[in-house]
Amino acid sequence: MGALEWLRALALGLAALIHLLPLSGVLGGERLQALYGLRVDEPNLALLLQHRAVLFGLLGLALLIAALRPTWQAPAIAAGLVSTLSFLLLAWSLGGLNPALQRVVTADIVAIAALLLAAGTLLFRPA
Repeated sequence: MGALEWLRALALGLAALIHLLPLSGVLGGERLQALYGLRVDEPNLALLLQHRAVLFGLLGLALLIAALRPTWQAPAIAAGLVSTLSFLLLAWSLGGLNPALQRVVTADIVAIAALLLAAGTLLFRPA
């Protein structure tokens, strides 16, 4: 594995870690409150946020697998970018985020940087 492949794998691993962090939300309201700074007293809201945690876990797993399987890389990078960019656009349009959600924004910016780095190494082919 060359230097670009290692760099891509590390970038995908970082993006995977960021996407796997919300998976702990499946444990329930206390964990969701710690993640998002919101009281989750309503069972339907808890269900939606726990399902969101599962989906992020799946995306994180796909990014982790992509770090080791080149055929997964382009689709996983695309899915990661759609996920993070859509959240940032929604957060920007809403504004007034609490500190916990502001941390999510910061983490997504780091994930986007890692995913763009991975994409760049995928597109760059030395002569």
